[in-house]
Amino acid sequence: MGDARRATAADAAELVRLRGVMFADLPGQESEGDAWMRSAVEALRRRLDEPDPSMVAFVVERPDRPGELAACAVGAVEFRLGGPRNPSGVSGYVFNVVTDLAYRRRGYSRLCVTALLDWYRDRGITAVHLRASTQGEPLYRSLGFVRTADPAMRLKD
Repeated sequence: MGDARRATAADAAELVRLRGVMFADLPGQESEGDAWMRSAVEALRRRLDEPDPSMVAFVVERPDRPGELAACAVGAVEFRLGGPRNPSGVSGYVFNVVTDLAYRRRGYSRLCVTALLDWYRDRGITAVHLRASTQGEPLYRSLGFVRTADPAMRLKD
């Protein structure tokens, strides 16, 4: 099994390709063109190499094709007002956890998420959130995540 490494701007296109793999697995997420992909690649290129990043990604390369990615996990640092459970107001958000179809069930997503959680801990970020798919929930539970009582809501487009 490979090791997870921190992604750089050079990985942006592969990270977005994997994001497309994730969307293809989700019902109701059909893509209408690739404009979103160009925009996402540019955002990642800008943000991944910042000296004090608010967005990071950890990746595992394909063992048979170095430079191409088998799996990834992306995280953002979010800033809100502090409260009783999180006095600093700083939290992490985990998203875009995906493994390419041919590389699943090898522990690659676990490696990526674990590396991301370690990165958060190294920065003193202990409040970490995510939204789990049915397939991903067992992994997140094994890493210590629990369901919350807070219902998620979204402003309708």
